[in-house]
Amino acid sequence: MQRHLISAADLTRDDAVLILDTAEEMARVADRPIKKLPTLRGRTVVNLFFEDSTRTRISFEAAEKRLSADVINFTAKGSSVSKGESLKDTAQTLEAMGVDAVVIRHSASGAPYRLANSGWIDAAVINAGDGTHQHPTQALLDAFTMRRRLVGRDAGLGQDLSGKRITLVGDVLHSRVARSNVDLLHTLGAEVTLVAPPTLVPVGVETWPCEVSYDLDAVLPKSDAVMMLRVQRERMNAAFFPTEREYSRRYGLDGDRMARMPEHAIVMHPGPMVRGMEITAEVADSDRCTVVEQVANGVSIRMAVLYLLLGGNEPAVTHARTIEEK
Repeated sequence: MQRHLISAADLTRDDAVLILDTAEEMARVADRPIKKLPTLRGRTVVNLFFEDSTRTRISFEAAEKRLSADVINFTAKGSSVSKGESLKDTAQTLEAMGVDAVVIRHSASGAPYRLANSGWIDAAVINAGDGTHQHPTQALLDAFTMRRRLVGRDAGLGQDLSGKRITLVGDVLHSRVARSNVDLLHTLGAEVTLVAPPTLVPVGVETWPCEVSYDLDAVLPKSDAVMMLRVQRERMNAAFFPTEREYSRRYGLDGDRMARMPEHAIVMHPGPMVRGMEITAEVADSDRCTVVEQVANGVSIRMAVLYLLLGGNEPAVTHARTIEEK
């Protein structure tokens, strides 16, 4: 493992599989009466969120506390940032407090990279989402969910996603989740197809390691997993499609479309879902939809990342098993 986790593209296949395998061990901790490991006792982790978040922030906080870390939550609203304090000054304040890791979410693409490589702070930096750039732990928890469902919980240990066909549908242009998933799934050997209106496909997508289609109905029968992406209106400054009804008709997932998928195929969504537009309630509440699993798996993945960055490297997997057996 490297010092920081900034981008899913930075991970090798071995790095990614190690994180997924470690997360499998961490998931067992959640099944115990006392959901705690002493690994990060005495370590301080700061959740530095310059952008609104519910799932990611709570997930990281739960992961940190289960590893016995001291947790500081920092939100831009109500802090000195709202008075004009720069990222550099905030980072140097945290450095003076002696933090060991910073989990950062920022609206500006590249902010976590800047923090990690600026010399402002001597701590591990984990990217919890930056602008429309990357969200590596989301891609990892998605891959973890796919491996559990498509390969098997125990059979998946040490395995990647070779040969699996994954389809990402919706607002690819504004989605850091899409970018991160394309990078990581390609590294893990999966075949990725993007499906979106032409207006929501990024310029330069032909250089990405994936296929692009504009016909959802043609791709569904060949998909092992279909991930619906949220339409990010807060990042849009123009009309990218005529109406919500038109978008839903062409790119929404309903019961009829789900029936065209292979029987083993799963439906995923990074959340929050916009029911009725990109996904119907019938699909969202079906057994094939993994949204709730993804939230639970997010805690295990983030525990694994923190464990490997701060608690050690490869022996972490066997160490976690030893602790559990005691």
